Amino acid sequence: MDALVLARMQFAANISFHILFPTITIALGWTLLFFRWRWLKTQDVAWLGAYRFWTKVFALSFALGVVSGIVMSFQFGTNWPGFMERVGNIAGPLLGYEVLTAFFLEASFLGIMLFGHGRVSERVHLIATFLVAFGTTMSAFWILALNSWMHTPAGFEIRDGEFFATSWAQIVFNPSFPYRLTHVLLASGLTVAFLLAGVAAWQVLRGKAQAWTAKTLRTGLTLGAVLIPLQIVAGDLHGLNTLKHQPQKVAAMEGVWQTEKGAPLLLFAWPDEATRSNHFEIAIPKLASLILTHELDGEIRGLDHFKGAHPPVAPVFWGFRIMVGTGMLMLAFSWAGWWWLKRRGWDARALPRPLLWGLAGMSFSGWGATLAGWYVTEIGRQPYLVFGLLKTSEAASAVPSPMIAATLALYLTVYAALIVAFVAVVRHMAEKPDAEPTSKPMMARSAA
Repeated sequence: MDALVLARMQFAANISFHILFPTITIALGWTLLFFRWRWLKTQDVAWLGAYRFWTKVFALSFALGVVSGIVMSFQFGTNWPGFMERVGNIAGPLLGYEVLTAFFLEASFLGIMLFGHGRVSERVHLIATFLVAFGTTMSAFWILALNSWMHTPAGFEIRDGEFFATSWAQIVFNPSFPYRLTHVLLASGLTVAFLLAGVAAWQVLRGKAQAWTAKTLRTGLTLGAVLIPLQIVAGDLHGLNTLKHQPQKVAAMEGVWQTEKGAPLLLFAWPDEATRSNHFEIAIPKLASLILTHELDGEIRGLDHFKGAHPPVAPVFWGFRIMVGTGMLMLAFSWAGWWWLKRRGWDARALPRPLLWGLAGMSFSGWGATLAGWYVTEIGRQPYLVFGLLKTSEAASAVPSPMIAATLALYLTVYAALIVAFVAVVRHMAEKPDAEPTSKPMMARSAA
């Protein structure tokens, strides 16, 4: 394979693995804060049990996220030196802010959160949990500021081929940043919602339910039922913003080859770049134009308008449909699960087994939706790294193809093993009885 293609595949493999774990920790940090607050308010040991279990999942996710993030950062120098040479004046400070304000904040208080219960006061432990949750969100803030700027660059000037900041406010709060940040934070919330519900459902199915299982299931279903409608609205607004700034991406998402008015919404099709057409179309007339322009006969610019400067169509087209399809499943399962659970008096064991199996199967659905959406975003930016200004090919290194291929194979092997191990460890912990009962002596010692 061409060295450029291999370098892109390697970075995609690294970032695909890395993004899985911040997607959990961002929202799980706030969920832990909620569990912690409920324990303090009610003194119900089930909430403390939920906090202790999910703190372990947070710690495991945090560790894998940090390690994979460090590996990914090396690739800026090894595979993409042209990026930092050209854009380092902007990317460097934003990445530095992420380390200073987020990583150090998380790392500093994570130890207190993990090992401080019973050793520090309840108030200090609650504050440490809040600061860890805040740190994960700030980490996402700075990373998404940089990523959004690469899609909708603003507040800069170019001198001798290098990018220099003229307004940090415009760089950080660039045109796509509010939409992208909202979309990603909601995606993290949905990932955690279905992880909570899925693990609780699995415990019920396996006869391993703990004192906190029902509360975890209720929290997950409630979170999912509330967030998925918000995500649909946020996704629509993000799509309209993308149509304004990156119309070729939207054209690829919708499979619109020729500029047309009253474009149909393709439920299914097989995009063919060789013939620049779609096969086996199943479409709803005019609906794409209605959604994107709010007019039945609204015009959508086709890919013919961007010859030589549009992304590969098939991965963007299918990634978008996988993301939306997963979102519709989330809507169905969260609303159905919440309704059934409420009718049964919040008794997790009273849920129908098909619904429990469905929720268990959806445990990591947030990962699938996140990856699909991320591919739409990043592949949809091609052939550019900084949209319209810096092409991917201009930033690639001269590392030989065999060397990139060898390290790519190694990364894929290690990452596949780590994902299997992560899922296996979470399953093992879910099926293991509470190792440390939350008894009255422990409660008294914790409050001291």
